[in-house]
Amino acid sequence: MSFPTSLGTSTADEIRLLGQDLTADLMGKVGFGELAFWLVALRRPTPSETRVFEAVLVALADHGFTPTAIAARLTYLSAPDSLQGALAAGLLGGGSRFLGVTEDCGMFLHQALDGRDAPTDDAGWDELALAVVRDARAGGKYVPGLGHPVHKVQDPRTPVLIGIAREEGLEGPHLRLFEAIGRVHEQVLGRKLPLNGAGVCGAALADLGLPVELLRGFALLARAAGLLGQIAEERRRPIGMDAYLTVDRNAEYVDPES
Repeated sequence: MSFPTSLGTSTADEIRLLGQDLTADLMGKVGFGELAFWLVALRRPTPSETRVFEAVLVALADHGFTPTAIAARLTYLSAPDSLQGALAAGLLGGGSRFLGVTEDCGMFLHQALDGRDAPTDDAGWDELALAVVRDARAGGKYVPGLGHPVHKVQDPRTPVLIGIAREEGLEGPHLRLFEAIGRVHEQVLGRKLPLNGAGVCGAALADLGLPVELLRGFALLARAAGLLGQIAEERRRPIGMDAYLTVDRNAEYVDPES
């Protein structure tokens, strides 16, 4: 019997990963972000790709007391003996409203570009973006990555991520289309919404050639670091009990027939 893999194997005296000797070729020589990219893409990223990829991980690591962070803290409050449970609780909250937007946006842009020739100038991108937003609205769908519950005017991550991709020559078609959506969507939706950081992250990751079906995994990878920080802070300066008691002590029964 054999089970083929291009990832990790080990013997009594050696561990190999991605065809490399783990101790001789990788440890102390490859950063974690670079390795995460390599494990999925099965190719070592260039320095420029690594910079953009790690900027995305940093952008998604933590965003304050989001539902994912609160879930992790309250689970740790309930089961301090289960660190893995607290981390898992936070990660399980990564969906279409928080974190999952990274994948949703990347997928949306990828599908919009599929089978189309890339425009050659901003006017062409704007025309394509208008068609994409109109199609989404006609289908009763939202454009993933538009709007943010906190950053109502501009998500501060957005221009920085786009700037880094541009500096590294990696502002590809997904980012170009998303930027164009940011310019033209008001003509269709009747209101101006910011491009949120999670959406820009999805566009940037798609431009790196990473599988759009796995982009949520990279968002979760980043947030795992943030959640560990949240749990560490919960140990130092707990707020979980206050959060629980605030809700519990203000619960008010309402007649379901009223």
